[in-house]
Amino acid sequence: KETSTGKHYIIAEPRAKDVFKGKPFTKVDSFPGSKLKGRKYVPIFNYFADRADANDKVFTVCVDEYVTSTSGTGLVHQAPGFGEDDLRVCVAHGVAESKDLPCPIDGSGRFIAPVNDYLGRYIKDCDNDIAANIKSRDRLFNKGTLIHSYPFCWRSDTPLIYRAIPSWFVEVTKIKQDLLTNNQNTYWVPSNVRDAKFHNWLQDARDWSVSRSRYWGTPLPIWVSDDGEEIVVVGSVEELQQLTGTTDIKDIHRQHIDHLTIPSRQGKGTLRRVEEVFDCWFESGSMPYAQSHYPFENQDKFHNSFPADFIAEGIDQTRGWFYTLMVLGTALFNTAPFKNLVVNGLVLASDKKKMSKRLKNYDDPVDVVNMHGADALRLYLINSPVVRAENLCFKTEGVKDVVKDVFLQWVNAYRLFVQNAKRYKNAHQELFTSVEAAAFKPTNVMDKWVISMSQSLVAFVHQEMKAYRLYTVTPKLVDTVQQLTNWYVRMNRKRLKGVESKQEWYQSLCTLFNVLYTLIRTMSPFTPFLTEMMYQNLRNLVPSDQREDSIHYLDMPQFDPTLVDESIEKAVSDMQLVVVNGRILRDRSKLNLRQTVSEYVVVHHDEQFIQNVLSLQSYIKEELNCVELKATSQVQQFVKLQASAEKKLLGKRFGKKLAEYSGAIDKLSHDQISKFLKESTIEVNGESFDHQDIKVAANFIGDAETFMDVRCENGSLVLLNFVLTDELRQAGLVRSTCARVQQLRKKAGLVVEDVVDVYFVDQSKSGVLKSRQSEMEEYLSNMKLFYEEELKDQALIEEEEDGIKIILVKH
Repeated sequence: KETSTGKHYIIAEPRAKDVFKGKPFTKVDSFPGSKLKGRKYVPIFNYFADRADANDKVFTVCVDEYVTSTSGTGLVHQAPGFGEDDLRVCVAHGVAESKDLPCPIDGSGRFIAPVNDYLGRYIKDCDNDIAANIKSRDRLFNKGTLIHSYPFCWRSDTPLIYRAIPSWFVEVTKIKQDLLTNNQNTYWVPSNVRDAKFHNWLQDARDWSVSRSRYWGTPLPIWVSDDGEEIVVVGSVEELQQLTGTTDIKDIHRQHIDHLTIPSRQGKGTLRRVEEVFDCWFESGSMPYAQSHYPFENQDKFHNSFPADFIAEGIDQTRGWFYTLMVLGTALFNTAPFKNLVVNGLVLASDKKKMSKRLKNYDDPVDVVNMHGADALRLYLINSPVVRAENLCFKTEGVKDVVKDVFLQWVNAYRLFVQNAKRYKNAHQELFTSVEAAAFKPTNVMDKWVISMSQSLVAFVHQEMKAYRLYTVTPKLVDTVQQLTNWYVRMNRKRLKGVESKQEWYQSLCTLFNVLYTLIRTMSPFTPFLTEMMYQNLRNLVPSDQREDSIHYLDMPQFDPTLVDESIEKAVSDMQLVVVNGRILRDRSKLNLRQTVSEYVVVHHDEQFIQNVLSLQSYIKEELNCVELKATSQVQQFVKLQASAEKKLLGKRFGKKLAEYSGAIDKLSHDQISKFLKESTIEVNGESFDHQDIKVAANFIGDAETFMDVRCENGSLVLLNFVLTDELRQAGLVRSTCARVQQLRKKAGLVVEDVVDVYFVDQSKSGVLKSRQSEMEEYLSNMKLFYEEELKDQALIEEEEDGIKIILVKH
């Protein structure tokens, strides 16, 4: 108001400086906002003055906690027809009734009576005129622009406005407790979506507006009298025909039934159908019943399949389909319409935005499939956060990586089997069947390991798929493929190629077939096309009475516990750890893997780990190209163990006492730490700690001039003697030269059976190779080796010069 001392303004005190924007002002008084409650005020426009005459609470001050002092002036004008909070506050304070709301715009966003000054104009077009009107009456304090989020139609990219309209509701609040109970009787993957997001949504459930003001859609089957007092809800076409006196209703879309009327039973004249149609989510939620046309037919079929065993949809359906299914199932049968529910996340574009046809911010899926295959795309998606109900930023490079890291290796293992199975058959005029291969009892430890591993996979897949946990299955499947290709095939290549005895050749082929045949059947739901391609060839080894036209007609393989040997799986896992860390040592010391070294030393506190390593030392020595492998559990000879607390984790547990426990952990002795590594737990100052709480470092105290060390999380240590002698250098020359010969054979397109003459021509080094003839012949089977001899007139296959000149000639 304006007084002799100037204009007086009422604003939220924290907003004063922002409101006046640096202009001088004087604080006259302060009081809580509640003091204004119920005070009358003069409205900016008097279009609804008639409402104030009928209701003395119109144009009075209301108070509510949703108004804050962080923006604006701290006072908010209420428009009950256009905002959820506005409506709630006005109804609560008696300013308006939900059945009679002031709403001066039509469905197109244009002003209607009583706003006669702007009648028929679109609201956004009137902003400047309205501001000018207010200013002309000296009611405008400031005109500006505020940047804030605003609803837009994603189809037309035009602004939207919330507007209250009459709706028909399902009274969900009456069955809220039943909804919560039924939700707890379902199984969700992941479970946290059910227990958190969906539970909270049900807990706060409000009545559901099931009507929409559109032309197209399923019409509400509701006929009402002109005064709205008599209501008839029609339950079937037959009932509608009886009530309307018609006999030829064949289509129940609104254009075919809106003209039908029902005579009033209460003397209210004629009942007509309401204009609204169903919310499409009502129809989606009705799917379990509508798909069987229940209850009009298929009643036995419906009851035999209801509730559904499982459904699957995106996380965005938590408030959509999952909700409407639950509401209708509870309202009709007081049960959830599904037993199990799988939730997936959303696939976003690489820029973390929603994929948009308009923005074209994603690669065309057809191009991705044509380039990398549908299986690669499928495996990329089901091995991503999407199957854990998290979002995925899709990148085509990820699909390419699946091809490179999984499929190519898998196909190479398959191709290796096919090629060598044909060679075996040609060489011995025989080949096993799948029945014989399955009956085969392996004696080789690596055969036992890979078969055991494949059976462990089968058991795991059955277990996890029964629990609908796709996100645990796929990584295990991918890991098994890589174990097969990177370890079994690599370490048994000579056996698979028949370089060793016939018996070893046969056993290794039987083993590889068993694993491949198990793997493709297990993987077929996840990579249907690739596994079908492999099956169509491998099925030739299956007896005709057990053979199917497609792999997808076969049952999943069943778990055979007699083929599982956990001790062998653990031993190979320990061996792999040593090999991986041995390779790291070579990288650190810049020693090529073809260079033979004198020894590796493996140190570990667990004696069983040492025994496992020694039992498989021949494989380790071959993989790491070393003359000798030593293993010991005498850790203190090589390292001093040092423990330290995981402060970030323990800080939450102990707070201000963290320093006390952290200091005590730092002072643990070598022997105490060794015991901790063996027992996986330790007590310090009366508190128990495990591997998550304590980090153990192994500080090398051995001969640094001879050994280089690498530490592992589980306390193991691998040492490399990287001192090279002339003997070792010569062995390395043999290994690298033989590798070059094999590369030349491959480049020339030769197979194992092709007999080849190999000429080594170099005055300085060929003598070394000749002196190690037996080693050369071991690596280069089916080849005749010559040193510094003149070539005859045979056709030249390939030659390469890199220190030593190598020439391959047909024998």
